[in-house]
Amino acid sequence: MVHAVITDVTQRIIDRSADLRGPHLERMEQARSKGPARAHLSCSGQAHAYAGAGEDQQSMVTGTAGNLGIVTAYNDMLSAHQPFERYPTLIRDAVRAAGGTAQVAGGVPAMCDGVTQGEAGMELSLFSRDVIALATGVALSHNTYDAAVFLGVCDKIVPGLVIGAQTFGHLPAVFLPAGPMTSGLPNDEKAKIRQQFAAGEVGRDALMAAEMAAYHGPGTCTFYGTANTNQMLMEFMGLHLPGSSFVNPNTPLRDALTEEGARRALSLIALGNHYTPVYQVLDERAFVNGIVGLMATGGSTNLLIHLIAMARAGGIVLDWQDFSDISAVVPLVARVYPNGLADVNHFHAAGGLGYTIGTLLENGLLHPDTLTVAGQGLHNYTKEPKLIDDDLVWEDGAGHSLNEKIVRPAQDPFQPTGGLSRLTGNLGTAVMKVSAVAPEHQVVEAPVRVFHTQDDVKAAFKAGEFTGDVIVVVRFQGPKANGMPELHSLTPMLSILQGRGQKVALVTDGRMSGASGKVPAAIHVCPEALDQGPIAYLQDGDILRVDAVNGELEILTPGVLGRAPVTADLSANQHGVGRDLFGVFRNAVGSADSGASIFGA
Repeated sequence: MVHAVITDVTQRIIDRSADLRGPHLERMEQARSKGPARAHLSCSGQAHAYAGAGEDQQSMVTGTAGNLGIVTAYNDMLSAHQPFERYPTLIRDAVRAAGGTAQVAGGVPAMCDGVTQGEAGMELSLFSRDVIALATGVALSHNTYDAAVFLGVCDKIVPGLVIGAQTFGHLPAVFLPAGPMTSGLPNDEKAKIRQQFAAGEVGRDALMAAEMAAYHGPGTCTFYGTANTNQMLMEFMGLHLPGSSFVNPNTPLRDALTEEGARRALSLIALGNHYTPVYQVLDERAFVNGIVGLMATGGSTNLLIHLIAMARAGGIVLDWQDFSDISAVVPLVARVYPNGLADVNHFHAAGGLGYTIGTLLENGLLHPDTLTVAGQGLHNYTKEPKLIDDDLVWEDGAGHSLNEKIVRPAQDPFQPTGGLSRLTGNLGTAVMKVSAVAPEHQVVEAPVRVFHTQDDVKAAFKAGEFTGDVIVVVRFQGPKANGMPELHSLTPMLSILQGRGQKVALVTDGRMSGASGKVPAAIHVCPEALDQGPIAYLQDGDILRVDAVNGELEILTPGVLGRAPVTADLSANQHGVGRDLFGVFRNAVGSADSGASIFGA
């Protein structure tokens, strides 16, 4: 039996979404009924499409096994995406041997929030998700593909690809990950050195050495931030092959999974007997399973925005109350940095997603009967892939945790509720990642210091201005103001204050990194300051209460909302480092609680 709250929330989503979901399904059925797209092209159009296909050219004209479109986020500046350089060749060879063909349909941008933290380029980060969705639409618009494989990993890339894939939801889709880099300098050691640098205790040479030891090779960062949360979601929602998320790059097993993913996509096309389009995989139950996975593993707060936007692309309407209600009944079963000392490689070795999905299924916390690229039923995702005599097989997972300091059974969890909390009150609505926040830090009542840029916060810290309990408010950081940049670069200095025994919290209409969490941060505050939300009325010295235990975000000082709201000069956010091109996004974007998307609130 599925837990009553899980079924109730799912039904609530189904009812709420009916007016949008119905027309989306009708459009997908119409696209499906037209048959393979290439058949409708003119001879000239087909010739153009096949001219560069080399040895596959004739097969595209006469073959019936299908043609895969590859949408890739490859670039070799990002460690997480560098392994994708080899994937098109692996995919072509695999499907050619199965009688099909594959072409790179197009590329999408992939930027790194780690590189742009604290920089002007971060103001393009959230908007890059919708650019990726648009680029995916362009890539597939030639309408010559029977299925698609998507190569992407990091923060905005997977959500953008999912949004784009749902626009072509009549096509089957398999997402192929690159995997995490091997473990380097432990994440807690890296964080310690960052704090020492922020405090002036070590020099930049020590900081640089630590960073290079942590980020040392191909693959995703090993902490459980947005990139690895994305990979978790693709398994919980049925778009990855089982057990494929956290296999290291450039290994025989990784290559075998890539080749099998291509063959699997080919097997799911409408020309065969196992047609499995995206619009049937990503239904309301799949998104609820994704939310359960987010809560059970203490995943990134960024997915509170991305999942809403991803769902809306398929006509499904989520809201933060859905996340909050699910979080209240889903236990935290994983501790992966910053919610623990382990990295994702340790998590994978301890049982990983296969064990996590298994224990949640056993306790009725997931919909077990969803359709996935691995077939009917989420039980397929309790198995793990292995290479035996060069053959890829899936065997039953361990069935128990191999390290209960990292992953635990749902009936004996690290904490009884999920890793994220929704906060509401007279300041508005916000969210907090609480899985890494110690209980004694989850309620903070203190005077505020108000800032309009993170650079001003850093200057105040360096000047020694934070001497007592404080709630740092950084406003005019919402999607309409400046693209909602992450404020993760504030984490080391706020951690130092907390370590000194001060009560500290952050309140912002911006975002924090998926790796943040030890300092309580009420983020994504809605309405944002630019919309004259209550956060725009605050002044230094006002008293706030940030309470993750009871879900409260309250202004305690009388008369605050009787003032005139503060305005800010945002002209500096509109030019330089590409920001000039994104005015139309800032003017069209919706609020954070509706997905912060340009595609409709």
